[in-house]
Amino acid sequence: MGDAVWPGERPPGQGELMLLAAAEGERGARGAAVDAAVVRRAAGAGGLDTGVLDAAEAAGLVRLTGGRIGIVDPRTARTFYATAPPARRREAHRLLAEAHAGGPHVLPVLFHRAAAATAPAPGRGDALAAAAARAPVGTDSAELSAAWARSAELAAEDGVRALRLIHAAEHARLAGLPRRARDLLAQAGYEGARDAVRGAAELVGGRLALQDGPVADAREALLLAAELLAPADASRAQAARLAAMEAAWATGDAAACLEALEPAPVQPGTDADRRLTAYREGMTEVMHGRLEAGRERLREVVAGASCTTPQGPETLLRAGGAALVAGDLPAACRANSRALAVARARGPRLLVAQALERLAYAELRAGRHARARAHAEEGLRTARDAGQDNLAAHHHAILALVASVEGSADVVAEHADAAERVAAPHGLAQAATLAQWARARADLARGRVAEAAARLGPLVGPGPRRGHFAVRMLAVPCFVEAAARTGQAEPARAAVAEFARWAGQGADPQAPAQLARCRALLSDHQECEALFAAALARHEEATGDFERGRTQLLYGAWLRRRRRPGEARGRLRDALVSFERGGALGWAAQARAELRATGDAAPREPSGPLALLTPQQLRIARCVAEGATNREVALSLSVSPRTVDHHLRNVFAVLGIRSRVELSRLVDRAEKTIAHP
Repeated sequence: MGDAVWPGERPPGQGELMLLAAAEGERGARGAAVDAAVVRRAAGAGGLDTGVLDAAEAAGLVRLTGGRIGIVDPRTARTFYATAPPARRREAHRLLAEAHAGGPHVLPVLFHRAAAATAPAPGRGDALAAAAARAPVGTDSAELSAAWARSAELAAEDGVRALRLIHAAEHARLAGLPRRARDLLAQAGYEGARDAVRGAAELVGGRLALQDGPVADAREALLLAAELLAPADASRAQAARLAAMEAAWATGDAAACLEALEPAPVQPGTDADRRLTAYREGMTEVMHGRLEAGRERLREVVAGASCTTPQGPETLLRAGGAALVAGDLPAACRANSRALAVARARGPRLLVAQALERLAYAELRAGRHARARAHAEEGLRTARDAGQDNLAAHHHAILALVASVEGSADVVAEHADAAERVAAPHGLAQAATLAQWARARADLARGRVAEAAARLGPLVGPGPRRGHFAVRMLAVPCFVEAAARTGQAEPARAAVAEFARWAGQGADPQAPAQLARCRALLSDHQECEALFAAALARHEEATGDFERGRTQLLYGAWLRRRRRPGEARGRLRDALVSFERGGALGWAAQARAELRATGDAAPREPSGPLALLTPQQLRIARCVAEGATNREVALSLSVSPRTVDHHLRNVFAVLGIRSRVELSRLVDRAEKTIAHP
């Protein structure tokens, strides 16, 4: 078994391969990059081939980029390491320890010294554990997990071993390695341990379930962790309760959120303690329905995110959530954007996908749908890679909502289905509600108002087994539009009455305009026009082309039905411009249809080959046909150049063309056909 080799055309020798496998273990068994110079020094000191990396790259075992080594298949490396003779493993670690010595980081030196131990060596394990505990902010979580796991192997006492394995599991979780984290937690064998050890284990297990599991189970594990940790570790007990509140929020259980917030907070000492107290008190007020009082406390949390003192991504994400609840969407975008930057720069890796989800949702609420889509698409990929299925479901729900604006019913269904596949078994009420809202809005875009009303009715009503408490009011304007157009005036008026109270608390910048629009839809002829005018005036106080366009469309349609086609055309043209500017092509089609009904020769929808393109592909195709570069298109549509390149390749494939010149000619012919059918 010691003669096992990696596959490849020209594999290096066994000693050289062992160096690579041992170096990979230092980085947390994730295939993370290691320093090529260290491996070369170790090879030279051991009398091995210093060209080991070139040979390994030629054999397809590693990738060399900027002086760093990336293992192509970490599983093969681990198998090779596990089946090699212990003496060969120890020698590789000894060489790597010496090669690291004198460098800027002590953790790799101690890791390899511990791994090279030939007999029980608790002193080496203690030194490695102490170095892991003192590791500076920004140290790779996978590396820390490997260090804690190695130190656990050398522990002299079972309790110490268990606690170190729990630390290793937590850092594996933060590194986006949930399976590794669960394996380490299972090895810890913490049953029967003292409360602090059991509490630490329940905290890791609860957080893992929050990432990928039934969130109600996660909540119970986290509350138990808080109870066990409270006597000895108030700070971690507090973290467990905040995570339990996050789990309760995902389930849509307001009472459970309050239960997690109920115990007295940590006594304020530092600024961070005071902001945490303000967050808990503010959220408690909000959950009790006292939004204005809660907003005052939450503004303190938001203000703290603007200070120049360096802050971790968790603190910034909490500030972003506070801003969102307080209705300060610009502040929510700023805080979450900053959290994303910090998570990318300093880690932990796990929080990148969460920051992208919070930022995408804030952008969506602010009416910047293209930005929301770009962040959610990246967040979905990141969440999948890190085993965060629950978070991936939220990204799918956001993408479904974006697609319901952009007018692609198939894309809405695809993302809503994906969100609901996870939301149903894991109890993700918020993701499920957002997905249903997206389906209903897609129905509205296609004029299927009865279906939209049927979907939205259960979501906007109060009580159990309804929509999520944080989403209910956001969906009311869609429900009122659908209900008013299908003759369901009474349930629509009941929803508007509650929406008016909510809007009056300043919970959302779009709410005042939406409230006036809802009242216009339910009013008689004498009040309707004044209410529509008031709604448009309120839209001027908030950003967002989409909601303004919806008001203009409904106003224009009302004017047309009142046989005032001249006035209707002006409103409908404004609606068309708003929808096109915001990328809401499905809604733009409604505006065109209304314009044609007034006798106006409105631009028609794309025909011929262009009709095969998705709304996003069509926008990109038109920009490119006008001579824009990929970077210019990306800036115009608020997406990345890579996204433009991806869509453009698909455009070429769908249209059967090979060049930008051919695309320009095809688009020109199609547009002339639309203008002169």
